[in-house]
Amino acid sequence: MGFLKEFREFAIKGNVVDLAVGVIIGAAFGAIVSAVVEQILMPIIGIITGGINFDALVLRVGDAQLKYGMAITALVKFLAVAFFLFLIIKAINKFKRDQKPPPPPPSASEQLLTEIRDLLKQRGE
Repeated sequence: MGFLKEFREFAIKGNVVDLAVGVIIGAAFGAIVSAVVEQILMPIIGIITGGINFDALVLRVGDAQLKYGMAITALVKFLAVAFFLFLIIKAINKFKRDQKPPPPPPSASEQLLTEIRDLLKQRGE
């Protein structure tokens, strides 16, 4: 029974749940980026390059086919994911910087030292 209890505690830990949520969101994000790349970016790049369909680019060597066009599309997907993640992380970091907690109030000893400093300044004037 100890093994099941230990496994349940492991599975319910915040890190495991956060990781599962991250994987699910990542899969959905990947689908969105794939759609944007395949349906918007690659056709635009194809128009710019004279109507080239990158997925159809193939180098035939005997019976083998090297589908380098699909590799180009995968590279564009990778760059798109990296760029979108960069923008998201940048926005999150900006939000975190804007949400800095106020500094803690001075401790009792710091307050006492401040009062002593102020009294010494008054005597010196």
